[in-house]
Amino acid sequence: MFFKMSILNQRRLKKFKANRRGYYSMLIFLFILIFTLPAEFISNDKPLFLDYKNQLYFPVVIDYPESVFGGFLAKTNYRDPFIIEEINANGWMIWPPFKYSYRTINKTPGMPVPSPPSIENPLGTDNQARDVFARLIYGFRTTILFSLILTSFSSIIGIITGAVQGYFGGLVDIIFQRLLEIWNGLPLFFLLIVIFSIINPGFWILICVLLVFSWAGLSNVVRAEVLRIRNFDFIKAARALGVKKHNIILKHVLPNAMVAAMTFIPFTFSGAVTMLIILDFLGFGLPAGSASLGELLAQGRANIQAPWLGIVGFFSVSITLVLIIFIGEAFRDSFDPKKI
Repeated sequence: MFFKMSILNQRRLKKFKANRRGYYSMLIFLFILIFTLPAEFISNDKPLFLDYKNQLYFPVVIDYPESVFGGFLAKTNYRDPFIIEEINANGWMIWPPFKYSYRTINKTPGMPVPSPPSIENPLGTDNQARDVFARLIYGFRTTILFSLILTSFSSIIGIITGAVQGYFGGLVDIIFQRLLEIWNGLPLFFLLIVIFSIINPGFWILICVLLVFSWAGLSNVVRAEVLRIRNFDFIKAARALGVKKHNIILKHVLPNAMVAAMTFIPFTFSGAVTMLIILDFLGFGLPAGSASLGELLAQGRANIQAPWLGIVGFFSVSITLVLIIFIGEAFRDSFDPKKI
């Protein structure tokens, strides 16, 4: 059975498509995301697969020792002329469209670093001779996936805490609100800088730390909506019939409060993107060497003699944030009951 969209959701979708700026921004954003998700198969310094002495190998997913191809190192460098010659003499290789990973160093003799754009490196290289185009592909994917995960978890926590505050009210609401006032008054960036100067942040550690601070905004939105909904007649009727409180919240309150939450989530996502970019730009984000949009900006700041780095960093960050904001505005308008 095919999924049948309700009449209300059909109207919302129609309203979203009517917002041309947001709709086309969504299409462009999805195209870039779909293009960068299989980054290892698009830009990599390893062949997708190869035939060596009538046996197939898949270097893009499996690390083979160099001894397999006649060498002696623990890890194979497929850009090594000896390995290339050995494999081509005994088989063949299929490479991805672009033969650089985000960590690959271009060791062309006499090449200055950072090097300007060329046929070999369309966007040039950074100050460590790493290809900027490859780092842009991997960096966009890392930034978006990081923000999606952070937004998902923070939305779950924010919706639950907001629903509990709004439905129970009274002392529960007062305690939560006082705690949130203290929490929101903390100097977030200074705390993050202190925390990440003590610990070495990885991908998941960074998500866990930011998650502690990122749920409060959505919680306030849901709380305000639930405070309004809890006095509706159908909620009072459910209480009078003896329906359990958690069932009322899950089946009656939250579905009606989700409209406000859904309009806020895209801007939570853009805030997560901005937060990671700022932390990476300041050097307190992902581990050194990781590809991210903030690191591209930092490269541009540190190498003003190489303007292509600043241009790539500026436009990649600007276009990403503009697309997300336009999508969020269209999403918000499509869920606005006054405009449906």
